[in-house]
Amino acid sequence: MVRGHLTRRGLGLAAGAALIAPAVPARARSISVFATTRHGLVSARAEGGVLAFKGVPYGADTGPRRFQPPVPPAPWSEPHLGRDFGPASPQRGNEPNQSEDCLRLNVWTPKLDAGRRPVIVYIHGGAYATGSGSSPLTNGARLAARGDLVVVTVNHRLGPLGYASLARLAPGFEDSGNLGQLDLVLALQWVRDNIAAFGGDPGCVTVVGQSGGGAKIATLMAMPAAAGLFHRAVTMSGQQVTASGPLNATRRAEVWLEALGLTPDRIDEVRTMPVERLIEAAGATDPILGGSLYFGPVLDGRSLTRHPFWPDAPAQSARVPMMIGNTREETLAFLGGDPANAGLTWESLPARLTPSQMRIDVAPEEVVAWYRANHPAMSPDQVLIRATTAARSWRAAVIEAEMRAAQGSPAYVFQLDWASRLPNGRTGAYHTSDIPLMLDNVAAEGSGAVGPEAQAMSDRMSDTLLAFARTGDPNHVGLPRWTPYSLERRETMVMDLPPRMENDPRGDERRFFGRIPYIQPGT
Repeated sequence: MVRGHLTRRGLGLAAGAALIAPAVPARARSISVFATTRHGLVSARAEGGVLAFKGVPYGADTGPRRFQPPVPPAPWSEPHLGRDFGPASPQRGNEPNQSEDCLRLNVWTPKLDAGRRPVIVYIHGGAYATGSGSSPLTNGARLAARGDLVVVTVNHRLGPLGYASLARLAPGFEDSGNLGQLDLVLALQWVRDNIAAFGGDPGCVTVVGQSGGGAKIATLMAMPAAAGLFHRAVTMSGQQVTASGPLNATRRAEVWLEALGLTPDRIDEVRTMPVERLIEAAGATDPILGGSLYFGPVLDGRSLTRHPFWPDAPAQSARVPMMIGNTREETLAFLGGDPANAGLTWESLPARLTPSQMRIDVAPEEVVAWYRANHPAMSPDQVLIRATTAARSWRAAVIEAEMRAAQGSPAYVFQLDWASRLPNGRTGAYHTSDIPLMLDNVAAEGSGAVGPEAQAMSDRMSDTLLAFARTGDPNHVGLPRWTPYSLERRETMVMDLPPRMENDPRGDERRFFGRIPYIQPGT
């Protein structure tokens, strides 16, 4: 049941909310609206013409239960004041407000009524190591108002706290390799059990994620515990074909322990060490990939019993409609500002097409020769971006689309061509440029969507998301007819102004790199 306690100031904003006033402490009575969850009352703030409930606990503090599966929060007796975003998972980098008490989510809704609105749950990117649901680019107010639906963003455990695979090293850590994924399962269970109190329909939930968020969704599609918790899936520049094998994952955990100065017989000390030390040690060199340690989903035989999209698409998600997207110049975001790539020539280019950039075993000279023969108008810099995108970022999206098509399950594939602007002034459809366009946040801090066409492009993409969230079909009046991906035609919606349908865009690049085995980075 929905409970609302409204002041005069909040009456117009929340018209339609059921007005059953609970006993509310005097200090909280200035808050406009309260929703009742299974754990207690949560208050709202007005934001962008909708109600925003921020920092809502969906799980208990993970600090006292470090490296254990999540559990629901204890009920609270006084209203949770949903004014501020909750803490992010401890991580490297400059994400503010970090704490192990990070199992929090945020809800934006037009009204607290029985409207049964579609629900979008956005899962943030940052690989499995960084980020939160608090970014201005992923704020849900505009999308909730635009589409008369409910938007949720979520935080969960990251890095070693969420994915250090210690199960083979000591008893009592059996689920440690997939805790971040289990957090997301608990968050989706919270949505199932509570979202009706926020005007949402628990039977119409769409999970959306970019980069690592999309990879987390692909993994959820193969996790038995997540079956039935969402009904549509959208991945943007984020795929997970295979998970980390248990032996590679264990080797990474051993390197992490060595960086902490621990041997396996002292492994229990990780439960009580300062969390800052645990995160700092994740900067040790990865024994398989190089760079800092990779922590991601693990084929542990418990939470994850098969690879997400190998050798085929997961049967449990066959009836879940899916959108799979990528951007045409993904790696411009990573390579476009690197001084080492300035002034590239045909002679210096092969040295930049390293295995760490291509992520496949191919001779860089062969790659350069192929592009020069087949795309003679491209510059060395353009070849760097296109080749690393095709070999590294795009391959997994193609594989997932192929697996869905072979399964006979709908997959609507799109490619973003519309160019945004990086802080250094370079333009292109780069990694993350789809986020503000899809979520209708082109004016938000950090958006590279600039110029007079930015909002029009966002209108196309956000309306596409809204149509898909409502029906499982992305078609709407602003697009040409969009048909699901097939192995015969490889239908792809090219997101540009105007948008257009193409069969097998960049097919020559797909065929060239498709000759070479692809292994998911991190596995």
